[in-house]
Amino acid sequence: MVDYRRTRAMGGTYFFTVCLRDRTSSWLVSHVDDLRVALREVKRERPFRIDAMVVMPDHLHAVWTLPPGDDDYPARWRRIKSRYTRALVKVGVRARRNDKGEYNVWQRRYWEHTVRDEADLARCVNYIHYNPVKHGWVQWVRDWPHSTFHRYVRMGVYQEDWAGAIEYGSGFGE
Repeated sequence: MVDYRRTRAMGGTYFFTVCLRDRTSSWLVSHVDDLRVALREVKRERPFRIDAMVVMPDHLHAVWTLPPGDDDYPARWRRIKSRYTRALVKVGVRARRNDKGEYNVWQRRYWEHTVRDEADLARCVNYIHYNPVKHGWVQWVRDWPHSTFHRYVRMGVYQEDWAGAIEYGSGFGE
């Protein structure tokens, strides 16, 4: 068995890609409020900052910064996945169980990248916000509702017409 090791840095900033097991599913957007609740509850228990995030039908991307002295993002993801899965089952989503009796909602693993510097952070945030255009869900970043892009526009970081249908790309995360 492969011994998978993750890079962890106390108080670090991380880029994540987290996917549903069924990549044809749209549960993340059809039950986005349940995901928001799971995130809020876990943030209350184990604080972290969501620097950027986009929720797509079958996957999400996020940049988080953990508090100083804390590097335990895996526990946070376990709790978020677990709470969201329980919420789906509670509302009647027909999630199958695997041989271990676990619901097959999420892919077991997720992709993480430790953000190295401000330029790396900017690339990650741009990638996140452009993702709905990249996947063909919208022609303009501003048209995707499940994104921190709108917060960045309010903060003056982006113009509302940033990165229309022009390919931005970067080649990582999925």
